[in-house]
Amino acid sequence: MTVAEILKSVKFVVNPNGQQSAVMVDMNLWEQILTVLEDAEDADEMKQIRAIKEEKIPWNIAKKELKLGE
Repeated sequence: MTVAEILKSVKFVVNPNGQQSAVMVDMNLWEQILTVLEDAEDADEMKQIRAIKEEKIPWNIAKKELKLGE
């Protein structure tokens, strides 16, 4: 869903001065917005994790060290 489509489906709440003070959205739209935000947050966390330079241990060596599948 594009920003333009979202803006067409929201309802603005106005205060006594006639200024927009809140937004109401359909629950389905709200869930879609949350999904997009969560995906963006996950992508940012993955980017940060990839930026960390840590020693990589091959799985077969890690298995031996952990005494798995010997």
